[in-house]
Amino acid sequence: MPLKCGIIGLSGSGKTTLFNCISNNRAETHQAAFQGTKSNLGTVNVPDARLFAIDALIRSAKIVATTIEMVDIPGLSKGGSHTDGNKFLADVRNVDALIHVIRCFDDPQMPHVEGSVDPVRDKEIVDMEIQIKDLESVEKKIARTEKLIKAGDKDSKHTLDILHVLKSHLEDFKPVRTAPVSIDDRRFFDDLFLLGDKPVMYVCNVDDGSAVKGNAYSNRFTGSVGEEKAEVLVIAAKMESEIAELDSEEDRQAFLLDGGLAEPGVNRLVRAAFHLLDLQCFFTAGPKEVRAWTIKKGMTAPQAAGVIHSDLERGFIRAEVMKYDDFIQLKTEHACKEHGKLFIEGKNYVVGDGDILHIRFNV
Repeated sequence: MPLKCGIIGLSGSGKTTLFNCISNNRAETHQAAFQGTKSNLGTVNVPDARLFAIDALIRSAKIVATTIEMVDIPGLSKGGSHTDGNKFLADVRNVDALIHVIRCFDDPQMPHVEGSVDPVRDKEIVDMEIQIKDLESVEKKIARTEKLIKAGDKDSKHTLDILHVLKSHLEDFKPVRTAPVSIDDRRFFDDLFLLGDKPVMYVCNVDDGSAVKGNAYSNRFTGSVGEEKAEVLVIAAKMESEIAELDSEEDRQAFLLDGGLAEPGVNRLVRAAFHLLDLQCFFTAGPKEVRAWTIKKGMTAPQAAGVIHSDLERGFIRAEVMKYDDFIQLKTEHACKEHGKLFIEGKNYVVGDGDILHIRFNV
């Protein structure tokens, strides 16, 4: 099942506009708040210049980028965790990481749902709604665990202790991901799929003129989240959405340069989301195609082979591995072999980012 990033934020923050910049599916945007009622799902290519560098040497028939899925989740509202209108929080539960879009622009045509633009306050509203839902989930499990203890299940005592630590943390208005719980003990609430336990990055959605350096809103917000050590990107989503609609690549590049950008900000966003999900790429290369494949960091060669096809993992014999830098420098597989840069690896080999693999198997 492909890994997903959920795009969240207050209604009117520009989430759907950002989604339309990066997704191969386009969703309807609205001038008024609370018009979006369902989540939008799209597949996003992960920009990777290494694919084209490999293809320049091999000249394959086609290039296939790796992808991740993006879910544009309808805008949150203050107090929405208590209403039927925010049932979409279930969609947040089903993603692997969060991209939190923060409104950092003025637009008289789209009044802010809270009456004024204040990115720090907006983040606190969304955080609060998430923490309320997580607290509800934890309290329900505490009640279930207490019943198990009364029934004589002594093993549940430690679970209850961990849940109370988590409950206290949430009541202090802090997210689950910062709770003082060890990695081993997190298994006692993993089954809850808590919203605030997901890794998060922030996108400051600014006006066109602030695309390069940001503005007072984005600067204030960045300073406010410094202790989180989360990535913060500045993107002018409206401008980039308009550029993405241009048919000509030359026109798109010209408009980017006019805006002072070397590349679309959304390319940085997709790469950052890829790393937020703890993913990396390996490549396969031949006359038919050069393709990037997505794996979790730390996967072994048989597990990586299984991403290509289950038969390759089941019948795995060995992997022939070239490091990307070695291949680019030496230019051919034959040269890599002659210089001792083509490695034969077995089942315990941990695949590195950018490895070029040829899987040998037998089923």
